[in-house]
Amino acid sequence: MSNSNYRNSVSYMGMVLSAMPVGDYDRRVVLLTKECGKISAFAKGARRPNSALLACSQPFAFGYFTMIQGRSSYTLLSADISNYFTDLREDLDLVAMGMYFCEFADYYGRENIEAAQMLKLLYQSFRALSKRTIDKSLIRYIFEQKMMVINGEGPQVFTCVKCNEKADCEHSWLFHVREGGVLCDTCRRNYLGGFYISPAALYTLQYIQASSIEKLFTFRVSEEVLGELERLNEQYLDNYVERKFRSLKLFESF
Repeated sequence: MSNSNYRNSVSYMGMVLSAMPVGDYDRRVVLLTKECGKISAFAKGARRPNSALLACSQPFAFGYFTMIQGRSSYTLLSADISNYFTDLREDLDLVAMGMYFCEFADYYGRENIEAAQMLKLLYQSFRALSKRTIDKSLIRYIFEQKMMVINGEGPQVFTCVKCNEKADCEHSWLFHVREGGVLCDTCRRNYLGGFYISPAALYTLQYIQASSIEKLFTFRVSEEVLGELERLNEQYLDNYVERKFRSLKLFESF
């Protein structure tokens, strides 16, 4: 690669979300970058066995990617990878979960809009999967909730969605998916449907929303709360996320 190409290049921190073959030897990769959100890049010759781009153009690779910007996409020149998350590839469950996280990030990623918080959440979620110190289902529910919060679509869990009464964690609250959060005892009388969540589940949701990303994967919950989070997330995503994730079906098949 000529020095002139590198003089015209840019370097972004990011993670490979997906990769697909192009032609006989190339790859097209989708990256979530800190500086420019979701971008596409072509890695020429990346499928050749001796290519310097072989490893860095695969999903889960995280680091700095040096590219040349074209009219509608980038050309990948090189990468300085700090984490390939190779340990996840030894467990099909974790591979499927990682693919789901990447597909979820791809759904929310936008071009030319910085994605520092999204990228940090994706990276820390992968680290949590690698450490295997807390239940992978809990990691999933935390990831889903925080990603929706970052993108302004998280449920309202600190106050009643109608009257703004403070949602304390001393008793159960009604969670109403279509209304987008919790309802107090007075307001809930005007709405059909919904289901009650325990004080522990409400506290967990509040903690996920209020905590920094670095502190998200530092707690455990009971099986009862894990079940509540599963039910809540499943219904909430069905209502607010306009995509059926293929990788999620793969994960649930194991």
